[in-house]
Amino acid sequence: MKESGIEWIGCIPVDWNIDRIGEKYTERKQKVSDRDFPPLSVTMQGILAQLSTAAKTDAHDDRKLVCKGDFAINSRSDRRGSCGISSLDGSVSLINTVLKPRNNMNPGYYNWLFHSTMFADEYYRWGHGIVDDLWTTKWGDMKNILIPSPPLEEQCHISDFLDEKCVGIDNVLEKTRSSIEEYKKLKQAIITEAVTKGIRGDRPTKESGIEWIGEIPEDWDAKRGKALFHEIKNLSTDGTEELLTVSQYTGITPRSQKNVTMFQSESLVGYKIVEIGDIGANTMWLWDGAIGVSTYRGVISPSYNVYRQINGDYDSKYLDYLLRNPLLVQHYESRSTGIRASRLRLYPQQFLSTIFPVPDINEQRGIAEYLDTKCNGIDTLIEKKNELIADLEEYKKSLIYEYVTGKKEVPQA
Repeated sequence: MKESGIEWIGCIPVDWNIDRIGEKYTERKQKVSDRDFPPLSVTMQGILAQLSTAAKTDAHDDRKLVCKGDFAINSRSDRRGSCGISSLDGSVSLINTVLKPRNNMNPGYYNWLFHSTMFADEYYRWGHGIVDDLWTTKWGDMKNILIPSPPLEEQCHISDFLDEKCVGIDNVLEKTRSSIEEYKKLKQAIITEAVTKGIRGDRPTKESGIEWIGEIPEDWDAKRGKALFHEIKNLSTDGTEELLTVSQYTGITPRSQKNVTMFQSESLVGYKIVEIGDIGANTMWLWDGAIGVSTYRGVISPSYNVYRQINGDYDSKYLDYLLRNPLLVQHYESRSTGIRASRLRLYPQQFLSTIFPVPDINEQRGIAEYLDTKCNGIDTLIEKKNELIADLEEYKKSLIYEYVTGKKEVPQA
């Protein structure tokens, strides 16, 4: 090994060289119309054909030609890792740099090199801009970046080796992610069954009159929302309460516990107060399940809604499971008004006119305990699978870096 003299590369094998990217590629600058060359997307998964061209306009005429075998990389720092070799002739957005490989090099090796996280850091270090999301690296700078240049035969070996190894890792990642989605579906099915049918097994049922459920256990009641809840409009006078978020994923939680970057008002005066046990509903996203029963005292956006139980018909834990179950969320969506999904709103009139099942309070507590146990078990499995995904992704990153920089040698066949 020898020192490369380049910090992000470190040591390289003694028979490797260091070259500039401009010695390996030339830029393809030709502009084309997407009417003649189908639009392609440069993503972290490589270069993909766009599934829909419904948004095409004449403004799309200014695009860059990309030919089969070309390498394209997104120059924007907020698209980190979006690059790949095109398997198609087509056109890409002007924010992408399109490169034609020169002779006497293996494009597959450099594709893996450019997908390494260390190269991504170096690539954007050469960029220019005012803020992160406008930071770009143009070809004029990119072509001067120094990169390792192994002998051609070794480039081929490394490319073939990483193709095989990373496909295996990606297959495990895909199966693990699919397994997580199945566990999430199982969790939702268990919740829905428990909050709408109970957990006692076969028992007499009756028609509930609740359109989103159908039959319920014979000894359960069914009540309209206005008999169960009333809207609360208490507003903060000094803004000292804790700011809470209402999410379709986590229910009601303190904003301080969330990693969010959306706008926050300078003052919380006039925000709606939520007491422990109150229902908080994100009016804009209720159609997607953004509702929950709060275990905190705090404030939520003044554009949200707060509801409180009238007679204490519900156990708070059972109620939280009930309000967030998929069947009821679908009902919220069907009752919401708006011209498209991002504009759908479910207002108090629709929420309070909804009919809800009301089991005996003791049965509610039993259902909540059952669901806590079941859901905690499933969540633990999902967490372990997410840890496996994180470990595999980190292993894949280190594998790519170690072989493309020569830290490890491809085993001989």
